[in-house]
Amino acid sequence: MTYDDLFSTSQDGLKLHARRWGTTSAPGIPVVCLPGLARTTADFEDIAPVLAANGARAVYSFDYRGRGLSDYDPNWKNYDIKVELADVLDQLTALQIGEAIFFGTSRGGILTMAIGMMRPGALRGAILNDIGPIIDGKGLARIRSYIGKLPQPRTFEDGAEILKRIASSQFTALSEAQWLTYAKRTWREKDGALVPSYDTALMKTLELLDLEAPLPELWPQFDALAHVPLLVMRGAHSDILARPTAEEMVRRHPNAKLYEAPFEGHAPILMDVASQTAVVQFVESIDAAQGS
Repeated sequence: MTYDDLFSTSQDGLKLHARRWGTTSAPGIPVVCLPGLARTTADFEDIAPVLAANGARAVYSFDYRGRGLSDYDPNWKNYDIKVELADVLDQLTALQIGEAIFFGTSRGGILTMAIGMMRPGALRGAILNDIGPIIDGKGLARIRSYIGKLPQPRTFEDGAEILKRIASSQFTALSEAQWLTYAKRTWREKDGALVPSYDTALMKTLELLDLEAPLPELWPQFDALAHVPLLVMRGAHSDILARPTAEEMVRRHPNAKLYEAPFEGHAPILMDVASQTAVVQFVESIDAAQGS
C-alpha cells in the first residue's frame, strides 16, 4: 500500500513529519501511531497497511523532532516529553485529526497517556505497546547503553548483525530477513554512509536519568485512559514492562485486554501475524461499538 508523507511546522519552527496510509474519507476511526524514543514512522510499516486495508481507515504515524524525516533540534534539551507532547498535539491540529485510536510504542505510550490528560476528547481508544505506569530501570539501563552509541555499519547486513548482538536475548525468533528489515529501520543512507535514523544527541537526555533512584510511577497518567478501550501489549521477554504491571493495568482499567507477544522483548515489532491480528481485532471492535 502506498502512503503520503505530510509535513507541518512546530511552534519553534521545526519541520515535523507524519506518514498516512489510507484516505481521510475512510469510514473507520483513524489510528495515530507514536513510536519509541529513538524510533520512527518506519516501525509501523507492517501494521499500518493491515489496519488501512480495503479502505478501512486512515492510519498515521508521527516522527518526533530529531527522528526520521523531522528536523533535528539544535538544542538537545528540547528532546523532552513535554515538548514532544506539544508537537504531537500541534500535528493533530495541523492534520485535522479530531479523534483517533492512539497506538503508542514505549515513549509513544507515555505520550498517549499524556494526551489522555491534556486532550481526552481526542482518544477513542488506546494501545500501549510494552509500556506502563511502572518502568523497569534495568531495561532503561540497557537502552541507555546503546542509544547514540551503536557502531557504524558498512552495510545493512552489518547493521543486522549488530542488532542481533545487542538484542537477540529480547527477540529470539526473528528471521534473517526480519533482522535486516529492523536494521533498515534503525539506520539510513546519507552521503554514501549509514547513519542512525535519529539524532544521536538523544543519548544526552538519557544520561540525565538517575537509574539508582526509584523511577516515578505514572498511575495518574494511566488512569486518564479509563474512558476508552485499552489494549496492553507486552513482549514476553520485556525488561521494561513487567508482567505483574501489565496484569495490574488490565485489572485496574474498566475495559482493557492484555496481549503478550511470544519470543519478543521491548518492544514488540509488529511483524508477526499474531500481533497484527490482535491489533486489528481490537481496533475493529471499537469501530463496531461506534456503529452499534
